Amino acid sequence: MLIKILIFLAVFGASFFLVRMLYPFLEEGLNRWQKKRIANITPKLNRMFMDVPLAKLILLDTLAPVVCAVAGYLLTKNIWAAVGCAAAGLSIPVIVVKRMEAIRRQKFASQLVDSLLILSSSLKAGLSLLQAFEEIVNEMPAPISQEFALAIRQMQMGVALDEAMTQMKKRMRLDELDLVVTAMLVARETGGDLTITFSRVISTIQERNKLIGKVRALCIQGKLQGAIMSLLPIAFAIFVYQSNPHFFDIFFNDNTGRMLFIYAIISEVLGIFFIRKLSKVDV
Repeated sequence: MLIKILIFLAVFGASFFLVRMLYPFLEEGLNRWQKKRIANITPKLNRMFMDVPLAKLILLDTLAPVVCAVAGYLLTKNIWAAVGCAAAGLSIPVIVVKRMEAIRRQKFASQLVDSLLILSSSLKAGLSLLQAFEEIVNEMPAPISQEFALAIRQMQMGVALDEAMTQMKKRMRLDELDLVVTAMLVARETGGDLTITFSRVISTIQERNKLIGKVRALCIQGKLQGAIMSLLPIAFAIFVYQSNPHFFDIFFNDNTGRMLFIYAIISEVLGIFFIRKLSKVDV
């Protein structure tokens, strides 16, 4: 008995000493990894004109996996499920920021035609291009007013119009804005009439949006069929399991059944992937 106690104390002491020795390195590595994650998120928030304190970002990035792990364990009572939920929670801040970027970009695209109309009307009234930009800032809501306000500040600080518009194009990454900036810069270099250029760009964007709407309407049927075909096997398996819980025992107790079960899952995943891929048309 004494020998067992001594062995236990020796193992416990060695483990404690090892953890204490490695803790500073683990803490430093975790801090470095978290700072790298925050450094990837911060520029995206800055591009969206969102000033979030660093301490708040670190707190949210830390709480996301912890909350997911606790929720996973409370729902499943399984430690491995909690670990999986914690790993999934690490991606929540990145997913949220990407979603916010996509919503902001979509809102910017919906405001672009109205802004071009304001630009064209302002230029016809005799205003300069910079004054026309100021009209957009005064008349339009965010996010397009924020982007043009930033472009105005850059030009007032000495940045050329070409560079300011190119930076806006890089921040938003929109095909419509790319078309507008390219047409604007080409018209300025060749001495073309900007009002006529904007009118043609507006017509092009409107026709493109109509085409995109038609394509999306035609793709809805394929997406709906894909969703039904994806959910049908799962719903059928749930119905059969509720009717006869032992019906699927062969898939877990027999080698051939396990192979067929794995093949069914792989086929289901591949089917969902290809249906989504074929139902997506880029215009």
